[in-house]
Amino acid sequence: MIKLTKKQARQFLLIKHGLIGDYKFVGKEGILNYTKQVGCIQYDPIDACGKNADLVLLSKVKGYKKKMLDELLYQDRKLIDYFDKNLAIFCDNDWIYLKRKKKTYDFLTRHNKNVEMACDLVKKTIKENGPMSASDFKNKEQITWTWGNKSSLSRACLEHLYYIGELGIHHKKGTIKYYDLIENCISIKILNKPDPNKTEIDYLKWNVLRRISAVGMLWNKASDAYLCIENLKANKRNEVYQELLKDKKIIQFEVEGCKESLYCLSTDLYLIKEVIKNPKLKKRCEFIAPLDNMMWDRNLIRELFEFDYKWEIYTPQSQRKYGYYVLPILYGDIFVGRIEAGYTKKNKLLEVKNIWFESSIKPSKKLESEIAKHIKKLEKFNQEEL
Repeated sequence: MIKLTKKQARQFLLIKHGLIGDYKFVGKEGILNYTKQVGCIQYDPIDACGKNADLVLLSKVKGYKKKMLDELLYQDRKLIDYFDKNLAIFCDNDWIYLKRKKKTYDFLTRHNKNVEMACDLVKKTIKENGPMSASDFKNKEQITWTWGNKSSLSRACLEHLYYIGELGIHHKKGTIKYYDLIENCISIKILNKPDPNKTEIDYLKWNVLRRISAVGMLWNKASDAYLCIENLKANKRNEVYQELLKDKKIIQFEVEGCKESLYCLSTDLYLIKEVIKNPKLKKRCEFIAPLDNMMWDRNLIRELFEFDYKWEIYTPQSQRKYGYYVLPILYGDIFVGRIEAGYTKKNKLLEVKNIWFESSIKPSKKLESEIAKHIKKLEKFNQEEL
C-alpha cells in the first residue's frame, strides 16, 4: 500500500486544486475544468469581500473575473445553480444525475394546499411574461413557509417549483433571482436524458466518487464532505467504498500519523507519484474561501495541515475566536494564518480588519509582501462590475 508523509499528502491536495506551483486553470475554460473536477462549488449569497463561489475561483483560476461565472451560468448556460452540497454550482450535464434529488424537496410544501394550488398559476404567468422574481407577482398573501418562516405565497411557489426542478434561475440581479421555466434554462436534450443511475447504490457510488474528487482525498468515516447525499449511512458508505475499490475507481493509501486510511481517485495516482518524485514545488500565496471544496472536511485539514478552521459567521459575536468572515491564508503547502476583510461598495475600498498568524509562523518580508499583493488583488476583484 502507498504511504505518504503529511507533507506529501498536503502537496497532493494542493496540486489537485491548482493551489501550488503555476496556475493550471485559466479563464472561462479553467472555470469549467475546475467545476468538472470537483463536481460542484458551494454557492452562498453573503458578500463580505466576495461571494464564496467567486473566492473559490479567484484562488485557482488565472485571470478570473466575476462576469465569467455570470456568463457561464446565465448566457452560455454551461453551468447551473441548484442543490448538490447545499446550494451549489455544477456543470449542465450533471443535471441528469441529480434528477432523483428533486423528489426529496417535495417535503418543502409542508402539505401546504395554498402553495400546491397556486403553482400552476405561477408557471402560467411566467410562461406568458418571461422570467420573473417574487416581487413581480401582485399576490402579496403571506404564508408560513419552510422552517416556520413567513413568506409571500408567490415566493413560496417559486421556491417550491425551483426545488422540484420545474423552474430554473434565468438570471440574477445582485441576490434577486429571476425564475423561468426549466426548459428555458437547460437544453431540452439534457432534460430528456434518463437518469444514468439505475439503482440507489449506483447513485451513491457516483455521489461518493464525486465528493472524493471534490476534496481530493477522503476517508471512509462520517464527514461534512458527504453533506446532502441522501441515505448515506455508515453501512451504505462501507458498501460504496468496497464497490468503488472493486471497480478500481479509487485507491487506498496511508498517511503518517493518520489512524484511518485515505482514498483518492485511481486517475489521480499520477499526482501522488509527482509529489513523491518532485517535493520542491513553487510557493503561492492564496486566500481560501470559507466553503472551498478542499475545506469540506475540517478534520482532514486539521490532521494534514495542523490548522483548525471554523467559519464563525453563524457563531454569536461574543463567542467568536476570530471574526465574522475570515479567510485562511495559504502559503506554499501550509496555512500561515487567516485574514478578515470587508469591502465597502460606497468607497470602493477593501478594509483589512485583522490578520492573525499561526503561532508557529514568524512573518518574513517575503510573506508580508505576498499577503499585501493578494489584498490588492482581492480589492481589485471586488471593484469589478458585472
